[in-house]
Amino acid sequence: MTDTPKNYLFVINDGPYGNERPYNALRMALELVKRPQASVRMFLIGDGVNCAIANQRTPDGYYNIGRMLRSIARRGEVAT
Repeated sequence: MTDTPKNYLFVINDGPYGNERPYNALRMALELVKRPQASVRMFLIGDGVNCAIANQRTPDGYYNIGRMLRSIARRGEVAT
């Protein structure tokens, strides 16, 4: 793999629970943010802003989307 900087933008416009799109986007972003040449940005719009709500009550069988988003925010950028 080359050391060329790569920029990634994820747009999440679905609510945190109910389908897997936000989870899959966050899962991919968490892997990319580990790469030193990657710059990861998350943009939350519409129902996607609910992913950033603090102290979410996670439904049984789901990952905590808010915790995943905080992890990305520490190493990337998140905007609503």
